[in-house]
Amino acid sequence: MPSIAPPGRSLSRLDHWLGAADSALRTLAAPTPGAASKPTPARTLPALTRAEQQLSGALMRVNHVGEVCAQALYQAQALTARDPALRAHCESAAREEADHLSWTHQRLVELQTHRSLLNPLWYAGAFGIGWAAGLAGDRISLGFIVETERQVEAHLAGHDEQLPAADDASRAIVQQMKDDEARHAEDASAAGGIALPWPVRTAMRLAARVMTATAHRI
Repeated sequence: MPSIAPPGRSLSRLDHWLGAADSALRTLAAPTPGAASKPTPARTLPALTRAEQQLSGALMRVNHVGEVCAQALYQAQALTARDPALRAHCESAAREEADHLSWTHQRLVELQTHRSLLNPLWYAGAFGIGWAAGLAGDRISLGFIVETERQVEAHLAGHDEQLPAADDASRAIVQQMKDDEARHAEDASAAGGIALPWPVRTAMRLAARVMTATAHRI
């Protein structure tokens, strides 16, 4: 979570870095399931066959990795933001994505499966990408948010179709996450995000496919 300055004092550069480090530790240590600021959308826990449980677990593990990456991306972009409004936007989105992180972790526990063993690697890679996007300028950084969230929204729509028909709990989480990601993209676009060149968009899709295929199993 972003650090909050004491009354009467603005956050320094060091404060922001310490906040980012704290967020990284909290993300990779896996917060206690149910610790989100908003309750999970999953209201009931359906009975699943072993095969259904394994499929849902693999899909939700990928979604959890996506939220690990979201924390890294937003923290890096907040650190590099030139405009305080963009920094506030990234920090606000990171707080909402932290709920997604908690929801998906809780669902993994319920499905009796593990988080990705490569989460530190995913976090480091996403932080580097977010840092590069931020250094390119605020409008490009916002455009990167738009493209990222739109790709995530499409990815979640695919998972909505792949989840076992009986798994209403995972589907409720995915649907709420999809709605939130769409709103994040709209907010970033309205704030001045510009369209990224197609080679960048294509590279982002390819990187996402590698991550998805790996996290599905590891």
